[in-house]
Amino acid sequence: MAKIGIIGIGNMGLAILKGLLGVYSREDLLFTDVNKSRCEEITKAMGVEHVADNGQLAANAAYIVLAIKPQYFDPVLSDIRNTVTEKNVIISIAPGITTAQLKERLGAEKRVVRAMPNTPALLGEGMTGVCYEEKAFSEEEKQAIADIFCSLGKVRIVEERLMNAVVCVSGSSPAYVYMFIEALADSAVKYGLPRDAAYEMAAQSVLGSARMVLETGEHPGALKDKVCSPGGTTIAAVSALEESGFRSAVIKAADACYKRCTEL
Repeated sequence: MAKIGIIGIGNMGLAILKGLLGVYSREDLLFTDVNKSRCEEITKAMGVEHVADNGQLAANAAYIVLAIKPQYFDPVLSDIRNTVTEKNVIISIAPGITTAQLKERLGAEKRVVRAMPNTPALLGEGMTGVCYEEKAFSEEEKQAIADIFCSLGKVRIVEERLMNAVVCVSGSSPAYVYMFIEALADSAVKYGLPRDAAYEMAAQSVLGSARMVLETGEHPGALKDKVCSPGGTTIAAVSALEESGFRSAVIKAADACYKRCTEL
């Protein structure tokens, strides 16, 4: 029996598969997707076997990762409901779908993990929030859950009531960051910098700034203050951002993200 099976091999499913190949052997992995030609391509490129349907995957995997969007949950859960047992570990990465909702559809005795990774997992630089009922899992299973998501980057265990906040701050936020990089690069192109150089400089500045936060442990505000010389160029730019409601716009974006999570 394959150790880990992935249902859905879109961007996140593929990122998880790639990450797992750094921890597990190809023989320990299995996947399926409605797009059969894509399955064939991935098997050929990565050497991981795929199966014909969701039920077959559920019958051959101990850990089942549901890497599908919320709107596809009903048919997928119907496919596996009568196959999975209380021995399986079912991992959902869909925003807004609660543990209670999953158990209602799969059976109360089923054991469910919720996780919210993000797309930088494709490069091993992901951030994943994870929640589960600890007493329902053995220490070996807890370690396996950690290994799965550590293969994608960093992991933080959170309470389930905070999972929608995780979507806001890490699950969806790469899109906000890409928009910032694009806008910052556009500002440099406006003043004559070649676009390729502008994207590289903007992206590297975001990467380096993020590492400063993570590796120094200093408050982001303190790091910002170190760049803002009195009467200098940076404080003038920061002042303009404040006047334009930069922080408020980010918080409103997160509010909209959170609201949508509750609607799903």
